[in-house]
Amino acid sequence: AGCNIYAQEIGGLTGIDLNRTGTPLLEIVTEPDMRSAEEAASYFRQLHNLVRYLKICDGNLAEGSMRCDVNVSVRPRGQAEFGERAEIKNINSFRFVERAVRAESERQIDLLEAGGVVERDTRLYDEVRDETRSMRSKELSDDYRYFPDPDLLPLEITPAFIEAIRASMPELPGARRQRFIRDLGLSEYDSTRLTEDPDVADYFETVTSECPDIKLAANWVLGEVSASLNKSDLPIARSPVSAASLASLLARVLDGSISGNAAKTVFEALWAGEGNVDSIIRGKGLEQISDSGALAAIVAEVVAANQPQAAQFRAGKDKLLGFFVGQVMQKTQGKANPKEVSDLVRKALED
Repeated sequence: AGCNIYAQEIGGLTGIDLNRTGTPLLEIVTEPDMRSAEEAASYFRQLHNLVRYLKICDGNLAEGSMRCDVNVSVRPRGQAEFGERAEIKNINSFRFVERAVRAESERQIDLLEAGGVVERDTRLYDEVRDETRSMRSKELSDDYRYFPDPDLLPLEITPAFIEAIRASMPELPGARRQRFIRDLGLSEYDSTRLTEDPDVADYFETVTSECPDIKLAANWVLGEVSASLNKSDLPIARSPVSAASLASLLARVLDGSISGNAAKTVFEALWAGEGNVDSIIRGKGLEQISDSGALAAIVAEVVAANQPQAAQFRAGKDKLLGFFVGQVMQKTQGKANPKEVSDLVRKALED
């Protein structure tokens, strides 16, 4: 559909903007079943998630690929009949849906409590002033002057067609979320965040196909990867660190090659395009020291140099274990395996 543009620049004539000509429009209308601003925003978010999983819309709210019109009415507690409604047009974010519903609800409540009457109209939401403003009176169905179009033939959808579509559908976000909880052992919170964007869910599953520590993979995708994408304003499909590279990095953490802190340094280098995981580890000298003999010698040196603290530990001050571990980590420039250091320090102090 196009929209009319009235412009003096074209001789006072009416121009028509055809930028959306040929673009199919799907409009989903609900019954008046929602009772709060949060519920309305959640519904819009779920629809947004669904159309992206089905790949029928890119869901780009900023560019107008998907918009939300909200009908709002209020009624006194205990009243069965719905109050008169106002429609707020073209809301383009989940947060603005919540804010618009609250603002319009407050407007209608204030109006009714002052003895006024809510008029059916079409409104817009001003996010700067956090208020709704009337655009035009709301037409009833008769005002639209609907009539049958003889060029549009009746559309019959057979049960077989419905079953064929159902069989070809991808795994939907709700089912994927439940699978992450059931099969991967993730929390509902992590599963929800990981499945909000199908591209993020795909990225995560590629990582976990190579990384056996599911929780570690989830923490990195929701942590370092997500933070870096937000900082660079990038979608995950354009992440400089591929899912395969992240899986390789996590493998080096799990096999003890590098520490968790060193892994963050490697990730930053990957993001900057400085090479692959192993070359970065070698180039920056980040290999973790796991040689028990070498570490035992350093532990013995640290214990010998801190006899007063050693005596206090042996007297029952267990918290001093962290002091000795810290001293060893400092001497190894953070390259020692912390768990192995802790075990060796405890053994040295208890002998």
